[in-house]
Amino acid sequence: MICFPNAKINLGLHITGKRSDGYHTIETIFHPIPLTDALEAVKSKKTSFRMSGLKLDSLPDENLVMKAHRLMSEKYNLPPLDIYLKKAIPSGAGLGGGSADAAFALKLINELCECNISEEKLEDIASSIGADCPFFIQNKPVIATGTGNIFKSSDISLKGYIIYVVKPPVAVSTKEAYSNIKPQKPVFSLEKLSSIPVNEWRYVLKNDFEPNVFRKYPVIGKIKDKLYSMGAEYAAMSGSGSSVFGLFKNTIPLKFTDCFVWKGTF
Repeated sequence: MICFPNAKINLGLHITGKRSDGYHTIETIFHPIPLTDALEAVKSKKTSFRMSGLKLDSLPDENLVMKAHRLMSEKYNLPPLDIYLKKAIPSGAGLGGGSADAAFALKLINELCECNISEEKLEDIASSIGADCPFFIQNKPVIATGTGNIFKSSDISLKGYIIYVVKPPVAVSTKEAYSNIKPQKPVFSLEKLSSIPVNEWRYVLKNDFEPNVFRKYPVIGKIKDKLYSMGAEYAAMSGSGSSVFGLFKNTIPLKFTDCFVWKGTF
């Protein structure tokens, strides 16, 4: 059985507070995009895990897919599985690739092994893997609050838009991104976004990580500027970076030296 874990982008990202346990609260719109990995699992005589595609810094046993498998194994009587992951979503990009792989692994194992776990329960398991993981269970546009785990449906539609994702050869750690961040109440309510034309989003949407990240990694800010100069209706850094996406009405000849560049259509 095979599935295709997809990446996500953030439409606006507000850091609204900091909890006593050290976690920050956020407000953002998670939106899936059609940039995908490939994940396959088959019943086997022995559990194994293989990877190909883009290289990751972590060891295979540390991959979130295997964490998802271990969590499911602790709760349910699973048969041995041969699991194969082909990476196409870059890591350290703010695109949620690892979280997507883990969430899709939960759904894949649930179906393949006939565990009959509800979406609500899968989201609960996913929340113990990572902050972005629960979103990928239902995998549809949502306004996310809390630590990114409380969802409200969003009627945002990007149908017909072309998206370019550009990731320079730098990585931004979550710790770096949160350094010097001062939580504050958002000026703009994300619930109003669907009533505003996409080409006006740049005037109301903010990613609170951008100022700090752009100061330390100017190349990321320059990519955003270039996307606008080439006609993007809207452009922003996704998550805590380092990737930047641009929404366009038409295909453009986009080239960035030494960068990962991907184009897709909603």
